[in-house]
Amino acid sequence: MENKTWHQKHKDSLSFGDRLADKVANGMGSWAFIIWQSLIVVMWMILNVVGFIQHWDVYPFILLNLIFSTQAAYAAPIIMMSQNRQNQRDREQAQHDYQTNIDAKKEIEALQIQLSKIEMDKLDKILELLRKG
Repeated sequence: MENKTWHQKHKDSLSFGDRLADKVANGMGSWAFIIWQSLIVVMWMILNVVGFIQHWDVYPFILLNLIFSTQAAYAAPIIMMSQNRQNQRDREQAQHDYQTNIDAKKEIEALQIQLSKIEMDKLDKILELLRKG
């Protein structure tokens, strides 16, 4: 029988959509994404301003604004799904940590009781030896 950690259990419970949302949120929240998107935007603007062959999105770049609006409309809920799942995972971790602390406290209390009993037994034996002596 394999014992899984709470983190492994949580990871195994994620659906395809959950994993996809996490990957999209991680990707969009990276410097690589920001840099690539910035490069694409700059190229888009340069190609449309210079436009040797054709201007497909002339200034003020309405098509580019539409693309950004669409991207934001989809990105926001996907990132929120990922954040909500992260919050749930954090709550589960806190609950697991709390339960571990409770179990450790009970175990320490039981050890203290055993140590006290051993101490009392030792004292009883010392007193008995003193009475005989």
